[in-house]
Amino acid sequence: MALMARTAALTNYLELCTQLGVNSQQLLNDFALSTAMLKNPELRIPMTVVAMLLEASARASGCETFGLRMAESRQLSSFGAISLLLTHQPTLRDALNTIGQYRHLLNESLAMDITETDKIVIIREEIMIAPSTPTRQSIELAIGVLHRLCSALLGKNWRPQSVSFTHNAPADLNVHRRVFGCNVEFNCQFNGIVCLVADLNKTNPTSDPVMANYARGFLEALPGASKGSILNEVRQAIYLLLPMDRASISLVAQSLDMNVRTLQRRLEESGVNFTELHDQIRHELLHRYMTNPRYSLSQVAGLLGYSTPSSFTRWFNAQYGMAPTAWRRQNLNNQE
Repeated sequence: MALMARTAALTNYLELCTQLGVNSQQLLNDFALSTAMLKNPELRIPMTVVAMLLEASARASGCETFGLRMAESRQLSSFGAISLLLTHQPTLRDALNTIGQYRHLLNESLAMDITETDKIVIIREEIMIAPSTPTRQSIELAIGVLHRLCSALLGKNWRPQSVSFTHNAPADLNVHRRVFGCNVEFNCQFNGIVCLVADLNKTNPTSDPVMANYARGFLEALPGASKGSILNEVRQAIYLLLPMDRASISLVAQSLDMNVRTLQRRLEESGVNFTELHDQIRHELLHRYMTNPRYSLSQVAGLLGYSTPSSFTRWFNAQYGMAPTAWRRQNLNNQE
């Protein structure tokens, strides 16, 4: 199943290429895209193409922070038709919930989760994409855009507690410091923003309930506005909950605000079952983590929902016919 993103994901791509002296036309041609296509922000293209284009552009320009620099100049209007509704949400919490409700209109591959403690909130974002596709630029673009949304609603002086990325640090951190204005951590176990609970609940002074109702009515009238794929919704939930050992069918159903029986029935109507989806995503994430030498095997076990490394090893042997250490050694050697 090809997950799609709006071409608005590539807003200001051409401008940045020009600034960096990159031949954008050649890069677009390499991925069967064109300048004309980018001028239609509602056009849908596979997220894999977006991710690969951004990686190729970063290499061609020699700019390790290509995706983040694209995010730096984004405005709320970059969200398209949903931007008016976001602008008039009473709080940041409401705005994030709105993105969750209509994310299929924005980017089908982007999954978001909000985890709260007494005072701290972790807003996690992950990109569901083929495990062999590099995502450094696209995830930095996504986290950068999320930060821009928070700043738009909370004020330009707002600063999160920290920002985390699963990939390693660039040689130069100046752009990250300029964009986020806080501690940025790399080689972490999640991609996201850490802020205060109070930030989520802070009143948005630009909120207007009348305009919000108008914007919601407009959105609901758009083709496909209320037709998010249950298959994609469940995949997103498993992607986010598996590394926290919370990807059971009951917790996934709860995260989607439905009971287990309803979830099972709707998946059956789509021709799949929960166990199949769970196993598929576990294998996708396994490849991502095992081919990244920064993750120890015990970390990989935890990220795949196993409470102990020994239980992970038993499952791995049964699936792949060898120990995880042997598999990693063999596959990392093949990459060299």
